[in-house]
Amino acid sequence: MLEFGGKTSGTADEPRDTAGAVKRGLLGKCPHCGEGKLFRAFLKPVDACASCGEEMFHHRADDFPPYLAIFVVGHIVVAGFMATDTWLVLESWQHLMIWIPVTVILTLLLLPPLKGGVIGLQWALRMHGFGGESEEPMLAEPAYEDAR
Repeated sequence: MLEFGGKTSGTADEPRDTAGAVKRGLLGKCPHCGEGKLFRAFLKPVDACASCGEEMFHHRADDFPPYLAIFVVGHIVVAGFMATDTWLVLESWQHLMIWIPVTVILTLLLLPPLKGGVIGLQWALRMHGFGGESEEPMLAEPAYEDAR
C-alpha cells in the first residue's frame, strides 16, 4: 500500500481514474482528492495538495499546455475569421482589432485549465514521479573492466 500525505491509495499497480483526474485538473483541483487547489498562482502549481498532501512539484507539463492552447485557439480564431469574412466586409485593420484580442484572451483563459488537465493526466498515468518512484537517473557501473 502506498501512502500519499496520510491517505492510503492502494497498490502501485492499481489503475487510477484517468478521466476523473483530468477533469479535476481542468477544474484546478488536486487530481488525487479533488478538494485542494492545484495552482497557487496563474500557472504555478502548489508544491503539495493542502488537503491530501499529494506532491505536485515534480510534474513535467512543460510545453504541452501551450501547444494545446495554440491548437484550440487557432481553430476557433481561424474559423471565426473565415465565418466573419463571408458575411461581413471588414478592412484588414478591423479584423486585427477583433481577432488579436480574441486570440490573447482565449489563450490566457485556456492555459490554466489545460495545464491542470495535463498535470491530472500525468498523475493518473503515474508519470514523472507521480507513481512513487524517483525520476532521478540511476548511475550504472561501466560494463567493462579496467585492463591493468
